[in-house]
Amino acid sequence: MRHRIALIFTLSAWLLATGSQWDAVQTFAWGRMIVGYAQDMPIAAAVKKTFSPETMCELCHAVAAAKKSQEHDAALPGAKSVSKVVLVFAPDRSSYLSPSMKCVGIVQRMLPPTSAERAEPSSPPPRSLA
Repeated sequence: MRHRIALIFTLSAWLLATGSQWDAVQTFAWGRMIVGYAQDMPIAAAVKKTFSPETMCELCHAVAAAKKSQEHDAALPGAKSVSKVVLVFAPDRSSYLSPSMKCVGIVQRMLPPTSAERAEPSSPPPRSLA
């Protein structure tokens, strides 16, 4: 459950960082405009009028201004770079291989490294009680 919540927050942050909220608002505005125009005219004419640049509604103008402002802010000198990638779900430590493990089998007579966390096996193995 915790993993799913973290994934939802990460996805939400990514969508907001890329400006997708303006796309959602624009889609809502277009839908509202089509419904409004379709009450007075055929649907094809309503769609054509909706996407005409001359008949932009207040919400369309607000979205255009916000997108322009966002692009302007990203182009300012000294602005933070948007090309950085943040790894939220980094792999476990156990999934990494040490360089010596990668060479096992390639270099002759090389044994895999022993782990400091594991105890050596007892020699000879214990006998079962029967």
